[in-house]
Amino acid sequence: MSLQASFTQRRLRLLSGLVLFAYITIHLFNHALGVVSLALAERGLRVEMLLWRSPPITLLLYGAAAIHFSLALWTLYSRREWRLPWIEILRLVSGFSFPLLLIGHAVTTRLGDTLFAIKPSYATVIANLLMAGTQGMQLALLAPGWLHGCLGLWITLRQFHVMQVAKPLLVALVALIPLLAAAGFLRMAAEVSAMGPLPPASHEAVIAAGTLTAWKHDLMMIYLGAVLTAFLTGRLHALVQRRSAQLP
Repeated sequence: MSLQASFTQRRLRLLSGLVLFAYITIHLFNHALGVVSLALAERGLRVEMLLWRSPPITLLLYGAAAIHFSLALWTLYSRREWRLPWIEILRLVSGFSFPLLLIGHAVTTRLGDTLFAIKPSYATVIANLLMAGTQGMQLALLAPGWLHGCLGLWITLRQFHVMQVAKPLLVALVALIPLLAAAGFLRMAAEVSAMGPLPPASHEAVIAAGTLTAWKHDLMMIYLGAVLTAFLTGRLHALVQRRSAQLP
């Protein structure tokens, strides 16, 4: 790979990563509003939806996700040496875990709204999570994207003196922001539980939920298949290259 191509990939990875990092940071801050009240978080969600669902920002967000994912697959395929520092391993693992949240979120909120006019709200989403007993998983899935973004920025910018000086503050923020988001989510869950169970879902709502669940499952299988395929074909390519180099 030429130096120019490598530089372009690094720049694309950084820029697309910054867009995704902005998305998850705003999402975490909005969760944190739940520490004050469910109503405040709902107002924040409406503002967030106005931002991310505007046509240019939607194109930017999903374009960044496609670019970042494509570069991640290329990394899996092209990397020949996997003896990495622990911080790189943690960054890669957290990065490949984050799309599992993004897929579920996009299907539940974006496709649910587009196909079935299901307006997302914290009250409805949290009530459904509580009924399914998956609220802990939702909290756990928020962490990988945040961690991946923080580690990526640190690896990229750690050579600058100001980053080294600010390191203690940055470490505190890395821990504090998701903790506030988790506290907000739990506070909202307590409010939703106090409201009592949701009314029985209509027949149309049950069909919509089943369709969205099927979409979510299929997209996750496609994602996991793409990751596995990129890794295995990369290892096969590396093996063929080594065998070819050993031939007289």
